[in-house]
Amino acid sequence: MKKFFIVYGHYNENSFNAAIKDTFISSALNAGHTVDLVDLYKDKFNPVFAGEEPGNDVLDHRSRIENCDTIVLIAPIWNFRMPAILEGWIDKVLAPPWAFSFKQLVGNYGYPQGHLKDKKAIIFCTYGSPRLAITTFFLNLPIRRLKRGVFYICGIRNIIYKRYFAVPFVDMKQRKKFLEDVSKTASKK
Repeated sequence: MKKFFIVYGHYNENSFNAAIKDTFISSALNAGHTVDLVDLYKDKFNPVFAGEEPGNDVLDHRSRIENCDTIVLIAPIWNFRMPAILEGWIDKVLAPPWAFSFKQLVGNYGYPQGHLKDKKAIIFCTYGSPRLAITTFFLNLPIRRLKRGVFYICGIRNIIYKRYFAVPFVDMKQRKKFLEDVSKTASKK
Protein backbone atom coordinates (compact mmCIF):
# COMPACT_ATOMS: atom_id res chain seq x y z
CA MET A 1 0.00 0.00 0.00
CA LYS A 2 1.11 3.53 -0.75
CA LYS A 3 1.77 6.37 1.66
CA PHE A 4 0.72 9.68 0.13
CA PHE A 5 1.87 13.05 1.45
CA ILE A 6 -0.50 15.62 -0.04
CA VAL A 7 0.32 19.31 -0.26
CA TYR A 8 -2.85 21.23 -1.09
CA GLY A 9 -2.68 24.82 -2.26
CA HIS A 10 -6.08 26.43 -2.80
CA TYR A 11 -7.89 28.87 -0.51
CA ASN A 12 -11.47 27.96 -1.50
CA GLU A 13 -13.03 24.78 -0.13
CA ASN A 14 -15.72 25.02 -2.84
CA SER A 15 -13.19 25.06 -5.68
CA PHE A 16 -12.61 22.30 -8.18
CA ASN A 17 -9.17 21.85 -6.61
CA ALA A 18 -10.96 21.00 -3.34
CA ALA A 19 -13.01 18.41 -5.24
CA ILE A 20 -9.75 16.94 -6.58
CA LYS A 21 -8.31 16.82 -3.05
CA ASP A 22 -11.42 15.21 -1.55
CA THR A 23 -11.74 12.69 -4.41
CA PHE A 24 -8.08 11.75 -4.19
CA ILE A 25 -8.22 11.25 -0.41
CA SER A 26 -11.41 9.16 -0.42
CA SER A 27 -10.24 7.03 -3.37
CA ALA A 28 -6.79 6.46 -1.85
CA LEU A 29 -8.27 5.48 1.53
CA ASN A 30 -10.81 3.16 -0.13
CA ALA A 31 -7.91 1.45 -1.94
CA GLY A 32 -6.16 0.85 1.40
CA HIS A 33 -3.50 3.56 1.02
CA THR A 34 -2.58 6.02 3.77
CA VAL A 35 -2.91 9.77 3.38
CA ASP A 36 -1.17 12.64 5.16
CA LEU A 37 -2.55 16.06 4.19
CA VAL A 38 -1.04 19.51 4.51
CA ASP A 39 -3.54 22.25 3.68
CA LEU A 40 -1.29 25.27 3.26
CA TYR A 41 -4.01 27.92 3.52
CA LYS A 42 -5.75 26.36 6.52
CA ASP A 43 -2.39 25.92 8.23
CA LYS A 44 -1.48 29.53 7.39
CA PHE A 45 1.87 28.37 6.03
CA ASN A 46 4.27 31.30 5.63
CA PRO A 47 5.70 31.00 2.10
CA VAL A 48 8.28 33.77 2.47
CA PHE A 49 11.85 32.51 2.58
CA ALA A 50 14.42 35.05 3.76
CA GLY A 51 17.46 32.85 4.32
CA GLU A 52 16.44 31.66 7.78
CA GLU A 53 17.08 28.18 9.13
CA PRO A 54 14.16 25.75 8.62
CA GLY A 55 11.39 26.28 11.16
CA ASN A 56 9.43 23.58 12.96
CA ASP A 57 6.78 23.52 10.23
CA VAL A 58 9.39 22.90 7.52
CA LEU A 59 11.15 20.23 9.59
CA ASP A 60 7.78 18.58 10.27
CA HIS A 61 6.93 18.50 6.54
CA ARG A 62 10.34 17.05 5.71
CA SER A 63 9.87 14.34 8.32
CA ARG A 64 6.47 13.51 6.86
CA ILE A 65 7.99 13.34 3.37
CA GLU A 66 10.62 10.92 4.67
CA ASN A 67 7.76 8.69 5.88
CA CYS A 68 5.85 8.70 2.58
CA ASP A 69 6.57 7.16 -0.77
CA THR A 70 4.65 9.65 -2.94
CA ILE A 71 4.42 13.45 -2.73
CA VAL A 72 1.14 14.77 -4.18
CA LEU A 73 0.71 18.43 -5.14
CA ILE A 74 -2.80 19.77 -5.80
CA ALA A 75 -3.16 23.37 -6.97
CA PRO A 76 -4.28 25.62 -9.80
CA ILE A 77 -1.87 27.16 -12.25
CA TRP A 78 -1.93 30.94 -12.07
CA ASN A 79 0.38 32.94 -14.33
CA PHE A 80 2.19 29.71 -15.30
CA ARG A 81 2.98 28.84 -11.68
CA MET A 82 1.27 27.37 -8.69
CA PRO A 83 -0.06 29.83 -6.08
CA ALA A 84 2.63 31.69 -4.14
CA ILE A 85 1.88 29.72 -0.97
CA LEU A 86 2.76 26.44 -2.69
CA GLU A 87 5.73 27.92 -4.55
CA GLY A 88 7.04 29.17 -1.19
CA TRP A 89 6.51 25.70 0.26
CA ILE A 90 8.69 24.30 -2.52
CA ASP A 91 11.35 26.94 -1.82
CA LYS A 92 11.38 26.22 1.91
CA VAL A 93 10.77 22.46 2.13
CA LEU A 94 12.32 21.02 -1.05
CA ALA A 95 15.49 23.01 -0.49
CA PRO A 96 19.19 22.22 -0.26
CA PRO A 97 20.96 20.65 1.45
CA TRP A 98 18.01 18.45 2.55
CA ALA A 99 16.32 17.74 -0.81
CA PHE A 100 19.41 18.12 -3.00
CA SER A 101 22.96 19.40 -3.04
CA PHE A 102 25.36 20.42 -5.77
CA LYS A 103 28.43 18.45 -6.80
CA GLN A 104 31.10 20.80 -8.06
CA LEU A 105 32.74 19.89 -11.34
CA VAL A 106 35.07 22.78 -12.03
CA GLY A 107 34.97 26.41 -10.93
CA ASN A 108 31.35 27.42 -10.49
CA TYR A 109 30.01 24.55 -12.63
CA GLY A 110 28.33 21.56 -11.11
CA TYR A 111 25.18 19.51 -11.09
CA PRO A 112 22.46 18.74 -8.55
CA GLN A 113 22.41 15.49 -6.64
CA GLY A 114 18.89 14.67 -5.50
CA HIS A 115 18.36 13.17 -2.08
CA LEU A 116 14.75 12.05 -2.63
CA LYS A 117 15.41 9.38 -5.27
CA ASP A 118 13.23 6.82 -3.49
CA LYS A 119 10.14 9.06 -3.75
CA LYS A 120 7.48 9.43 -6.43
CA ALA A 121 5.39 12.48 -7.25
CA ILE A 122 1.89 13.14 -8.52
CA ILE A 123 0.93 16.65 -9.58
CA PHE A 124 -2.69 17.71 -10.15
CA CYS A 125 -3.07 21.11 -11.79
CA THR A 126 -6.10 22.98 -13.03
CA TYR A 127 -6.00 25.60 -15.76
CA GLY A 128 -8.44 28.25 -16.85
CA SER A 129 -6.98 28.08 -20.35
CA PRO A 130 -7.68 25.45 -22.98
CA ARG A 131 -5.04 22.79 -23.70
CA LEU A 132 -4.05 24.29 -27.07
CA ALA A 133 -2.97 27.58 -25.53
CA ILE A 134 -0.78 25.93 -22.90
CA THR A 135 0.80 23.25 -25.07
CA THR A 136 1.29 25.33 -28.22
CA PHE A 137 1.77 28.97 -27.37
CA PHE A 138 3.28 28.51 -23.93
CA LEU A 139 5.24 25.29 -24.61
CA ASN A 140 4.04 23.42 -21.50
CA LEU A 141 6.06 25.72 -19.24
CA PRO A 142 4.33 24.76 -15.96
CA ILE A 143 4.96 21.03 -16.55
CA ARG A 144 8.56 21.48 -17.59
CA ARG A 145 9.34 23.74 -14.64
CA LEU A 146 7.74 21.47 -12.05
CA LYS A 147 9.20 18.27 -13.47
CA ARG A 148 12.70 19.45 -14.35
CA GLY A 149 13.14 22.49 -12.16
CA VAL A 150 11.71 21.02 -8.96
CA PHE A 151 11.38 17.24 -8.86
CA TYR A 152 14.25 16.12 -11.13
CA ILE A 153 16.66 18.25 -9.11
CA CYS A 154 15.45 16.50 -5.94
CA GLY A 155 16.10 13.13 -7.61
CA ILE A 156 12.43 12.29 -8.21
CA ARG A 157 12.00 10.87 -11.71
CA ASN A 158 8.78 8.89 -11.32
CA ILE A 159 6.27 11.70 -11.82
CA ILE A 160 2.62 11.58 -12.84
CA TYR A 161 1.37 14.96 -14.06
CA LYS A 162 -2.40 15.37 -14.41
CA ARG A 163 -3.75 18.53 -16.01
CA TYR A 164 -7.36 19.61 -16.27
CA PHE A 165 -7.90 22.41 -18.76
CA ALA A 166 -10.52 25.17 -19.13
CA VAL A 167 -12.01 24.23 -15.76
CA PRO A 168 -14.21 27.37 -15.40
CA PHE A 169 -15.76 26.65 -18.80
CA VAL A 170 -16.38 22.89 -18.85
CA ASP A 171 -19.71 21.30 -17.95
CA MET A 172 -20.44 18.96 -15.05
CA LYS A 173 -20.06 15.93 -17.30
CA GLN A 174 -16.46 16.90 -18.09
CA ARG A 175 -15.72 17.71 -14.44
CA LYS A 176 -17.00 14.26 -13.52
CA LYS A 177 -14.57 12.74 -16.05
CA PHE A 178 -11.75 14.75 -14.51
CA LEU A 179 -12.64 13.46 -11.04
CA GLU A 180 -12.87 9.87 -12.33
CA ASP A 181 -9.29 10.30 -13.55
CA VAL A 182 -8.27 11.57 -10.09
CA SER A 183 -9.95 8.55 -8.48
CA LYS A 184 -8.18 6.08 -10.79
CA THR A 185 -4.83 7.73 -10.09
CA ALA A 186 -5.36 7.55 -6.32
CA SER A 187 -6.62 3.96 -6.38
CA LYS A 188 -3.72 2.37 -8.26
CA LYS A 189 -1.91 -0.29 -6.30
